[in-house]
Amino acid sequence: MNKNRKSSALVLATTMLVVLALSGCSGGKSAGNALSEGNGGSTNSGGKAETVTITHYTIDSEDRTFVEKLIPDFEKQHPSIKVKVEKAPYEQFDSKLQTLIAGGKSPDVTSHWGYGGFAEYYNKDMLLDLTDLIKEDGFKAADYNIPENLMNIYKVKDHTYGIPVNMYVTLMLYNKDMFDAANLTYPTSDYEDKNWTFEKMVDQAKQMTLVSDDIAKTQYGVDFTWSERDMRPLFFGAQPYSEDTWTNGGVPSETYFDSPEVIAAYNKLFDLVFKDKVSPSSEWSKSVAGQNGDPFVAGKIGMSIGGSWNLAGANDFPFKIGVAAVPWGGNDKVRSTLYVDPLLILKDSKHPKEAFEWIKYLITTEVQEKSIELSGGNPPVNTEAAEAYYKHFDGIDPQDIKNVYEGAVKYGFESYNHLITNYSQINDMFINELQPVETGHKTVEEVMTTIQKKVTEIIHR
Repeated sequence: MNKNRKSSALVLATTMLVVLALSGCSGGKSAGNALSEGNGGSTNSGGKAETVTITHYTIDSEDRTFVEKLIPDFEKQHPSIKVKVEKAPYEQFDSKLQTLIAGGKSPDVTSHWGYGGFAEYYNKDMLLDLTDLIKEDGFKAADYNIPENLMNIYKVKDHTYGIPVNMYVTLMLYNKDMFDAANLTYPTSDYEDKNWTFEKMVDQAKQMTLVSDDIAKTQYGVDFTWSERDMRPLFFGAQPYSEDTWTNGGVPSETYFDSPEVIAAYNKLFDLVFKDKVSPSSEWSKSVAGQNGDPFVAGKIGMSIGGSWNLAGANDFPFKIGVAAVPWGGNDKVRSTLYVDPLLILKDSKHPKEAFEWIKYLITTEVQEKSIELSGGNPPVNTEAAEAYYKHFDGIDPQDIKNVYEGAVKYGFESYNHLITNYSQINDMFINELQPVETGHKTVEEVMTTIQKKVTEIIHR
């Protein structure tokens, strides 16, 4: 997931966190080394260009496989390079990638589109150091309208390991029809509006919630799915991981999931379901929208907080929709989770130079604008193309989307799944251990001791 971030102290701090987080870790093979060892050249002994094929590994879903439609134009511009797309279902993305690498069939280009994040890939020595390749090519992020602070996210000790391609943020979608029916004022897209608080959100949610024995008549005011489960205490200002996580290779020396502050934060969120009764239970959501469905899309939720990828289907929603800022929850610095997706060249790529040509093509303004339509609404990292993204959604004021993006950048923090090692295992553990709390069979206090113990074990594997 990705973004177009303006410069801010927080973003720079976030960038530094990532850089520092990974300092001290072993580095990957350099681009120069790979070029000299592999078949990186594209000419034969007679000086005639040879055709090479690179592999782009991605998720088997329409918002990712759209790159297949970009290949003909790229190959026309680069007749000596062919691009092959290798796909995998989301659940199998990481395991298949590991299998391909272990079998000597490493793809050339990919991203952390599965459960594993950049830190996990880096610590497993899967990534090619792009520094020499960038220098040799004369690549400048400014030529592609990519803010330099975004480029810095995937640098380790001044070495670059990824080129940003998409930028997602956290935002609130709201159902205007439900707000109108409840005679409520629409929430603001302005992150500087101090009246837009978590408590105000709960108050509005109560006025839209209607619980009936008839499931068809039941609706809820809010569904708060802010970030991954272990990150949610941060919204209320509670720290689940020690600060040295970001200076220790993504490995925290301490975690605080059994602390009173973190437990209180989780209770505040579960109160939305079990005390305030303004949010649906996981069981109700499944009954309305299916296992992986979204009751907001079904018109049963007034406000939905989640990643900006939820905007992708907004043009087809059967109701009027608005975009608002995430309310203030008690943390003056963090209200949004940022998800910057980089394009990565894997260390075992046999054609890194040609893979880099493909990456450069994908981040040009023209292709980034085209990708918005082809993907169904992926947000570009290219700031010039982002203006087209803001206008992509029918019935939504482009200025609201722009406000939310800029506010999210100012009050954003890069997602933990990009920053903490062994994250795919951490994520699975949280889903399993919090499941009985989500169904009302256990309390937060009952599960947090176990979570604290297990997350510590996973981090130190």
